[in-house]
Amino acid sequence: MRQSVAEIEEAFFEEIEEDRERRERLRRRAERRQVQRHRQRTHRRGSMRFFVLVLILLGTAVAVTIAMFQTLYYLLG
Repeated sequence: MRQSVAEIEEAFFEEIEEDRERRERLRRRAERRQVQRHRQRTHRRGSMRFFVLVLILLGTAVAVTIAMFQTLYYLLG
């Protein structure tokens, strides 16, 4: 039942190695999550900017159309 010092040392070093591997796995997983969140934020911002651009273009088209017809009415009226 008694373990020798060498066996205890061996178990200790194995545990240290397992802890190192676990920390490395956790670090890699956290890094992947961070990259994924960055990609999602970038996509959301891009979609929002596109939506704002479309609204501005539509607003400009409406403003130009109204100004054109008012000018036409003024010139012909």
